[in-house]
Amino acid sequence: MANLDNFNANDIEPTSDFEPIPAGKYLAVITDSEMKRTKSGTGHYLELVFQVIDGPYQGRLLWSRLNLDNPNTQAVQIAQGELSAICRAVGVMQPKDSLELHNLPLLVTVKCKKREDNGDVVNEIRGYTRKEAANGTPQRETTDTPPWARR
Repeated sequence: MANLDNFNANDIEPTSDFEPIPAGKYLAVITDSEMKRTKSGTGHYLELVFQVIDGPYQGRLLWSRLNLDNPNTQAVQIAQGELSAICRAVGVMQPKDSLELHNLPLLVTVKCKKREDNGDVVNEIRGYTRKEAANGTPQRETTDTPPWARR
């Protein structure tokens, strides 16, 4: 049970939309991080929570899970590569704790992906870069080639 004595719904606008945000590039910061055990119990992943800090989707949250401790060496390599990209994007090259990555702006590339289990469309972070190129609005690709035909 949680104490909610200081909460008044009359003072807060309700959240109305949990639809995925459009694919694009967004300025964001890491607001939370936690090492969690995998479902199988054979490893751990670093769960990072990103918050969009600019533009029409300001305040929206995105998640990334990095399999840093896993029996699958390819999964670990992919996770280490993503962590390296995050570190380079925020300018912290040798973090001792994930807290060192918090509240530092970076540009995240977001894609929309259809879940295999239920068909819902969800967001997935597919890249991390320095914030210099960010303007807070989704950056659409300018090509006539359909997404499935691009390589």
